[in-house]
Amino acid sequence: MRQIPSRVRNNRLLFVLLIGCVMICALAIRLAYVQLVQSADITELASDLWGREIPFEGRRGDILDREGKLLATSITAQTLFAIPRQISDKEKTAEVLAPLLSMKEEEVYALLTQNESIVRMKQGARKMSAELASEIRKLQLEGIYLAEDYKRYYPEGAFLSHVLGFAGIDNQGLAGLELFYDSSLKGEKGNLSFYADAKGRRMEQMGDEYKSPKPGNNLVLTINKDIQQIVERELDQAEAAYSPDGAIAIAMNPKTGEILAMSSRPHFDPMHFQDVAPEIFNQNKPVWSQYEPGSTFKIITLAAALEEGLVDLERDRFYDPGYIEVAGSRLRCWKKGGHGSQTFLEVVQNSCNPGFVVLGERLGKEKLFSYIREFGFGSKTGIDLQGEGTGILFDEDKVGPLELATTAFGQGVAVTPLQQVVAVSAAVNGGNVMEPYLLKEWRDSNGTILIERKPTLKRNVISEKTSSEVRNALEHVVAKGTGKGAFVDGYRVGGKTGTAQKAKDGRYLENNHIVSFIGVAPMDDPEIVVYVAIDNPKNTVQFGGVVAAPIVGNIIEDSLITLDVPKRKDQIEKERTWLDPEETLVPDLIGRTKKELMEGHYQIKIEPRGDGNVVISQSPEPGSKIQATDTILIYMGDK
Repeated sequence: MRQIPSRVRNNRLLFVLLIGCVMICALAIRLAYVQLVQSADITELASDLWGREIPFEGRRGDILDREGKLLATSITAQTLFAIPRQISDKEKTAEVLAPLLSMKEEEVYALLTQNESIVRMKQGARKMSAELASEIRKLQLEGIYLAEDYKRYYPEGAFLSHVLGFAGIDNQGLAGLELFYDSSLKGEKGNLSFYADAKGRRMEQMGDEYKSPKPGNNLVLTINKDIQQIVERELDQAEAAYSPDGAIAIAMNPKTGEILAMSSRPHFDPMHFQDVAPEIFNQNKPVWSQYEPGSTFKIITLAAALEEGLVDLERDRFYDPGYIEVAGSRLRCWKKGGHGSQTFLEVVQNSCNPGFVVLGERLGKEKLFSYIREFGFGSKTGIDLQGEGTGILFDEDKVGPLELATTAFGQGVAVTPLQQVVAVSAAVNGGNVMEPYLLKEWRDSNGTILIERKPTLKRNVISEKTSSEVRNALEHVVAKGTGKGAFVDGYRVGGKTGTAQKAKDGRYLENNHIVSFIGVAPMDDPEIVVYVAIDNPKNTVQFGGVVAAPIVGNIIEDSLITLDVPKRKDQIEKERTWLDPEETLVPDLIGRTKKELMEGHYQIKIEPRGDGNVVISQSPEPGSKIQATDTILIYMGDK
């Protein structure tokens, strides 16, 4: 047998040894790479393979009014999860759960047999009551877990519904402010993590991990809940009295653009939005609706003519025969036979269409449309709500004498209610167009202010002098003109009526109007602008001064009392008509004795309260105006 030389044999052994060393080094390098570089990725893959997570929803932030009163919140609920591999008897589990969850047994079984690591149950298993969750927890069903969840709660029901909007079952904003500010309102999810083997059984030797959910931020609104309640009350009463096709109301601070109240009818309960048609909860009419404004638009024509120095309200006169001829068309005044000779202040008081046609002609289309756009018409106001309309204006290149004339008194153009509120606010606040807004503050879950919104001035369109003249004219409208229904004793209310004929398929409808009124008070220092529009009121004269003006008057009076705005003494006296009840001044009865009261022969009813011989207080206060049929309450005591 041939012997292999020792030198060759040694070389072979050396080669094998070298190969072995190389392989060992490669394995060592690979092991080091896996442990030092890939460990995080491998651990994550293992966690994905063996780990199970039960999610916990973050609490959605509250929505509050400007005083911190709760408008929307989240309440604790429980949601059911199943880990199918941990359930040995799926049929029995489905049989037990089905009646509790108001589901069919086969539906539950289908969920429990899904080829998923974890399954979120449906229908009655989502956001269940504490009582139902406790009942299920007592069953101690294997593979069935309850996770903390939240559901949205609106304590006031339909109150402010179109503004607030609503959130869906997954705590996502779907409409209104809930949608607009969803990213800041919603919290961050947390979870409970544990490990399970290949059969889905929990690995008890490995500890659970809990990641805490983070709550969303709280949204503080400019809304004044007390004023909103006044608005809601008045719209409810209008619905009951007139059975309208719809109704709108907005209250705004004209100096800042803060929305104090906003509502429309029909409305809905955000907790049960599924029970109404989508066109109801999707249409926030104050920002979405677009229609002819009617005579409320005359305020813009008036402001433009005054700013341009084209009219002197006290000295310039106009004769109204009841119509005016423009480009072969006869444009009529609402008063048959016209108003005759009148000053332009009376033109405003009487809402005389022919008089405003003359102001429009003096301005010309370039100047009139320039002011219209500067006041904000034809573009969005920028309010923090989705779905805002822009309105519709004539194409200026196609505006002739007739279009100019009708635009001057608010016909042939379409605007949104909010655009009108912003524009009129500018006309009375010194000429400043303010951006309307609802967000006042963002606060964290501990109440710390994160962001505070400040008023935004967009531009100035008229001077303070012009604005003062506009305020004076609008106060005359309420005291002596078509807006008498909005008169409030002591609060110097100004405003303008609007009666717009509705159009369909290019034709105006008969006896179908949107009647409106926009009111401002107090006129020496405006604190509130209120707009109300009633769509097709039934069983009444469809005129803004008859239907909408009294509603605005009620809202303004109660709102100014709520805001602690003192009454004024230099109010323009109301021009009374035979329809107005007789009024009298309240006498000063404080300090009078019972004998003096009996001998006084007061021509008004007096109702005493309390014991004693001397009047120590009375209501209403001395000097107030009341109807002759009202009663004075006096409180008796001893000095």
